[in-house]
Amino acid sequence: MKRARSSEVFLGAGRLRARRRLAPLLAAAAFAYLLFVSVKLAGFGSAGPAAAVGRLAAAGAGEPLRRRVEQPAPRARAAAVSGYGRITGEILRRREAGEGRRRRWGQLGNFTELERAAAEAWALGARAWEAASAFTGDVDSIASLDAGEGPAECPGSLALGGGETTVAFLPCGLAAGSAVTVVGTARAARPEYVEALERSGAGNGTVMVAQFAVELRGVRAADGEEPPRILHLNPRLRGDWSGRPVLEMNTCFRMQWGRAQRCDGTPSRDDDQVDGFRKCEKWQRQDIVESKETRTSSWFNRFIGRAKKPEMTWPFPFSEGNMFVLTIQAGVEGYHINMGGRHVASFPHRMGFALEDATGLAVTGGIDVHSVYATALPRSHPSFSLQQVLEMSERWKARPVPEEPIQLFIGILSATNHFAERMAIRKTWMQFPAIQLGSVVARFFVALSHRKEINAALKKEAEYFGDIVILPFIDRYELVVLKTVAICQYGVQNVTADYIMKCDDDTFVRLDIVLQQITTYNRTLPLYLGNLNLLHRPLRSGKWAVTYEEWPEAVYPPYANGPGYVLSIDIARDIASRHANHSLRLFKMEDVSMGMWVEDYNATAPVQYVHSWRFCQFGCVDYYFTAHYQSPRQMLCLWDKLSAGQARCCNYR
Repeated sequence: MKRARSSEVFLGAGRLRARRRLAPLLAAAAFAYLLFVSVKLAGFGSAGPAAAVGRLAAAGAGEPLRRRVEQPAPRARAAAVSGYGRITGEILRRREAGEGRRRRWGQLGNFTELERAAAEAWALGARAWEAASAFTGDVDSIASLDAGEGPAECPGSLALGGGETTVAFLPCGLAAGSAVTVVGTARAARPEYVEALERSGAGNGTVMVAQFAVELRGVRAADGEEPPRILHLNPRLRGDWSGRPVLEMNTCFRMQWGRAQRCDGTPSRDDDQVDGFRKCEKWQRQDIVESKETRTSSWFNRFIGRAKKPEMTWPFPFSEGNMFVLTIQAGVEGYHINMGGRHVASFPHRMGFALEDATGLAVTGGIDVHSVYATALPRSHPSFSLQQVLEMSERWKARPVPEEPIQLFIGILSATNHFAERMAIRKTWMQFPAIQLGSVVARFFVALSHRKEINAALKKEAEYFGDIVILPFIDRYELVVLKTVAICQYGVQNVTADYIMKCDDDTFVRLDIVLQQITTYNRTLPLYLGNLNLLHRPLRSGKWAVTYEEWPEAVYPPYANGPGYVLSIDIARDIASRHANHSLRLFKMEDVSMGMWVEDYNATAPVQYVHSWRFCQFGCVDYYFTAHYQSPRQMLCLWDKLSAGQARCCNYR
């Protein structure tokens, strides 16, 4: 027993000496780690000197605001990034550190092509307003005809011949039960060049592609804007990034694509249905081997009396060089795609469009169209009369602009013929107590149409409700930025507000929550709050290409998505002042323009960039701050849910 005990003592002493030898090494490692962390955090805490805030002063009543820039004073610049993680926050700080090496974007270049288009739009708008003011006809029976050519009586069916590209006009849109049938042949694959593939080293960038598209389209709201894709059906036989044949469905509104629904042969869940149909049906896939029933399991199933369900498998419904019959049927909850009488996919209404909004059909791409049929079409347009859209009631009239200071001014971008959208906002979130009591003011900002009847109806609406600011220029997509400038000017010159919010007429705003949010930030620092984008690159080719003269850098500055963001009044005052003295340069994308102007202001005063994903860009998420792409019916649904204490979405399934 003594030997055993002595050996235990010997082993314990050895372990103790080993621990003593490791202690200095561990202490040195801990000290080095703490030194590294302290240096790293110290680097994150500052981003270089900044110029002092330029003060703005009004020379007198009715005179434009002029900017007086003071001499820069050395000052530590605090990190002004909130809502992002460490990596994205560091991106913003690095961008701020390099601001001294860049000229202000608003001072680059001379008179741009966009500014020339704006001058022309103002000149045309002045004549259009004169024509609208002189119009004496009846606006109630014609104002809602968006295309200006739609008859009161619509055909119940249409039949068209074939061609490489087929475009059809459905004057009264679709109704539940309407169907569009396309008989065609998918062409063989052809080579296409993809620059990203060559850059990644995957061959010479050439890929074989076989695909086409069938689209249900709406009416564009402004000149220069692509018509909305209410349903974009894209069968990809070859060339998809997944390497498999895919049926892709999507929507595009105001030239912004939603989240694609892709069917690749994997069936969707049984509870994920549209009008009782699966979103994606099953078909054969070469990369998946189906497990077959063993002889033992087959005998056991027969022994216990379990019936074997027959299962039929189908290949991908399209093949190169073969004829097909494709039918798109409109349902209550969405669109159903059938091939040869067999259901293959369903796409839910999720963009907020009504069935009657699908007034156009386009078949494009690698397809030879033999014939197109549209059946069970509505015979009359349900929105034919303006009186069915606008509810002329004293209840919905706007309060006069208060003389005392307010907390928030909201500018809502709207198109000339969006009567239903404006009426839905008046009945829903413009009924928040903050607006009704006068601490928040909201106004629609609307440009003019080419049609004098539409402009006359807009004039009548503005005179009755008192909540529309009419901008006398012809509405075009690339000139939406002028509306944003007008919002800043109105918020500076007509009201005394701490903050300005910009949103669209298809955006539902939880005003109570937005007001709570802006009160939590430092009021002594300029604020830029929204769903921020980082490191977005401009397109250098294609229809919507951005030239190096328009924007010379590789990436855009941080900018908030256009459907909803908040500015502090000092930023808006700077924008209005620079526009008045012709030093504010315009850009054809409104939300990117605001990011550029805020970055210019950030060169003189540190701006709080605050990011929140609850300013939803692509639709609606539960517990949202703003919900985008909401139809008038969805607006009313969201308001009803909020009134019941639920911040839940009303997206169609």
